[in-house]
Amino acid sequence: MDTQQLTQRIDELIGLGDEALATEWSKKIAGRTKCFLDLEAFYNFRASSISFILKLFGSEHPYYKDFSQLVESAQPSCVKRGKGCLKAIKGEIEKGWLNTAKGLISADIFGDFIEMAEHLLEEGYKDAAVVITGSTLEQHLRTLAEKHGIDLEVEKNGKKIPKKADVINADLVKANVYSKLDQKSVTYWLSIRNDAAHGNYAAYNAEQARLLISAVTEFMGRVSE
Repeated sequence: MDTQQLTQRIDELIGLGDEALATEWSKKIAGRTKCFLDLEAFYNFRASSISFILKLFGSEHPYYKDFSQLVESAQPSCVKRGKGCLKAIKGEIEKGWLNTAKGLISADIFGDFIEMAEHLLEEGYKDAAVVITGSTLEQHLRTLAEKHGIDLEVEKNGKKIPKKADVINADLVKANVYSKLDQKSVTYWLSIRNDAAHGNYAAYNAEQARLLISAVTEFMGRVSE
């Protein structure tokens, strides 16, 4: 989803919250008036919102935890809290903070995998090091594609399937994310990864594995937007 689609979906969720609030009814309990909402409308709002937040941020993010804890019962105050949370998320998306945060997280993860690859190479496991480096590169390509609105799937026989790394590589060049020279380098790096993944270990040596790690690290640091 791009920014417009995300904000549109949030508006739809906020609309579900408004629909739930429109069902408000009250009842006197022990001399006090308490307000409630239609259960079906409430849980439609809650379940749809939680699913969206989970897919967007993951289960450990404060937004997901806060929404899950604060929007727990069919009462107007709970729905209002949930709407406030959704509006905060919408604000972050509109200001571009969501992509920035994802980029920082991705950089940390990629850094960890590259360090792991370097350690494996030092210990003599060149093939495992190449596989990890190649997989990290491919994920970086997918992250770049997502940032630039490039579809990560292609339709084949009526079904959508993930694009191969080489196709994404070509798409990124068409979108002027990086040069054709970089494309050739990425193609070469992916070919070494494929050799390692398919057991063609004699196709490259430890020095080539070391150069691969160094080159991929430089590329990811240079081409990150």
